[in-house]
Amino acid sequence: MFNRRTVLAGVASLGLTLSACSKGGAGGSGGSSEGGTVGVAMPTRSSERWLTDGRSVVEGLKAMGYKTKLVYGDDDPKAQVSQIEKLIQQGVDALIIAAIDNRSLNDVLQQAADADIPVVSYDRLILGTKNVDYYVSFDNEMVGMIQARYIIDKLGLDDGKGPFNIELFAGSPDDNNTKYFFDGSMTHLQSFLDSRQLVVRSGETKLNQITTPRWDGPTAQRRMSDILTKWYRSERVDAVLSPYDGISRGVLSALKSGGYGSGVEPLPVITGQDAELESVKSIIAGEQSQTVYKDVRLLAEAAATMVDDLLKDRVPWVDDAVGYNNGVKAVPAVLLQPAGVDKTNYETLVEDGYFTAGELK
Repeated sequence: MFNRRTVLAGVASLGLTLSACSKGGAGGSGGSSEGGTVGVAMPTRSSERWLTDGRSVVEGLKAMGYKTKLVYGDDDPKAQVSQIEKLIQQGVDALIIAAIDNRSLNDVLQQAADADIPVVSYDRLILGTKNVDYYVSFDNEMVGMIQARYIIDKLGLDDGKGPFNIELFAGSPDDNNTKYFFDGSMTHLQSFLDSRQLVVRSGETKLNQITTPRWDGPTAQRRMSDILTKWYRSERVDAVLSPYDGISRGVLSALKSGGYGSGVEPLPVITGQDAELESVKSIIAGEQSQTVYKDVRLLAEAAATMVDDLLKDRVPWVDDAVGYNNGVKAVPAVLLQPAGVDKTNYETLVEDGYFTAGELK
């Protein structure tokens, strides 16, 4: 079974050539001759997205012949640590972890390392520990770029239109992806902010000013309501950069309460992420403008394939062996590509089998 030192030595020796050399070896990921049990720790049941992730990871692993133990931390970092400790005590062969707080797992991951249990960081990079072996996610900077590009195109900023008022929202401060989403969006938006073609009337433009703990929609709703009260009594909001559908729905609620969404005061451009069913319906209805579609079934498949490789002493194929540093080490990563979805192309979700046509009605 898995030998952490053997596999990680292989990663070090292969370096940047890892993906080219091992892609063929990772291709065979059928049923497991020996089986084993994989612990899967997901962050919350309050988000449709994470329910889909958990279900998809379990299905993928079972198709490969593995047993699974799926737990949800319900946004409580201490509870997640306790759950992972219990999984280690139960003797799981590998761990797939989507962290609630990406800096709270150091001690428990040392326990995993002592038990020679490999750890795959799922979608959220676990920080500050050497005891995370691989990372699977989407290209998170690209998510921010897609959201920003949508705003630019809808407002006609490249054509010189403006100035427009925009407000910025970001994800949870304890999620490493938050910075990547924000940095990606700013690669496109910063020049328009600098030229005042885009104006943030609240003045809240720094990442530490705009984060939303636990990605919580009601928290975003309260902040948007405060911004409207303080800064938009005689002005209108033309766009809202929102990194996630749950935050977008909170923002929408505040805007509607503030009189937006009527014929007199149309809704601003509002971005999102994760193609959650409620938000896709909102897009079809002409409320939320856009979301970023990340087919988490493919992410789950990538994580299951990686665990299968590790437990069969194969070096997993990766996209990036050096670019995702968690503060202690570069964590080899598999990165999938996201795609923008709005009212013009939401049928893609049906064509991919992500939703049925009936679900979107």
